[in-house]
Amino acid sequence: MAFFCCLFGGVGEALSAQNQSALFWSVSLNGKSAGFLLGTIHSEDPRVLDFREEFIKDLNSCQFFAMEIVPDLPTLNRLTQYMQYQDGTTLESRVGADRYAALRALLARYQVPAEWVEKMKVWAAMMTLSVPPPQTGLFMDFSLSLRAAGAGLQVVGLETLEQQLSFLEKMSMAQQLALLDQAMAEQEKSGEIHTQMVDSYVEGDVLALKAQADEQLDQLDMESRQYFIEQGIDLRNRRMLESLLPLLQQGRVFTAVGALHLPGDSGLINLLRQQGYVLEPLPLPLNGAKPVSAPAVQQQPNS
Repeated sequence: MAFFCCLFGGVGEALSAQNQSALFWSVSLNGKSAGFLLGTIHSEDPRVLDFREEFIKDLNSCQFFAMEIVPDLPTLNRLTQYMQYQDGTTLESRVGADRYAALRALLARYQVPAEWVEKMKVWAAMMTLSVPPPQTGLFMDFSLSLRAAGAGLQVVGLETLEQQLSFLEKMSMAQQLALLDQAMAEQEKSGEIHTQMVDSYVEGDVLALKAQADEQLDQLDMESRQYFIEQGIDLRNRRMLESLLPLLQQGRVFTAVGALHLPGDSGLINLLRQQGYVLEPLPLPLNGAKPVSAPAVQQQPNS
């Protein structure tokens, strides 16, 4: 499911009507700047790493850089443990011999050692296959965190690794297998799907991204789709807001989270407005981004 790993989902109800179609926002409270909010895409495409000079100044003007989880070494080590069964269970026992043989061949393209594949969890295999094999490892969110840390900002995670992965861990095996089968079926064209999503992202076209995500979500059964939206998006949005609000009280915060967490009634844009914050759309801060053709209408916070 390429849309999942790129962090876009089908939850942007009435985007244009609610003025939630932008990916980059200024955040203020009582007329005073509180920072910025950026919807990111999990990609190492050079186009999403080519930031405008003004954007770097905006980033450096903040005291905190808030992201979903901080990709430090201890977190990455724990992620490795989470992705493997620790009780002797094997991937083959979960997926069956035929599916496992196909998985081994596909995962070899990602340079995953065969002995590692043996203990891999089903959802971990699905996540791995959902994006093209990495080339540099310098994804947009990781690149921004490095820039922020280098500029002296305090890099803060809005979730723990355990919180972020809990909805995958709790997903039924039937749902995991359905997602895995979809990822395997789409693996040959994962690069094409990813490129299309980056194209839409660089154009700042949230509606196109929503349509692409909905197309893939519609292939799932209703129960799996609802679970993904409720547990993977809505619940996490509320959790991230709870972590973000105390930071906003301490100083200016540059918040960078997956773009699917921004729009919709339960998205961070609306949740922050409910807390009295004013969010105003800004041009996408990439040198190759499509220029804004007309000024956006300012949206006042909900009363």
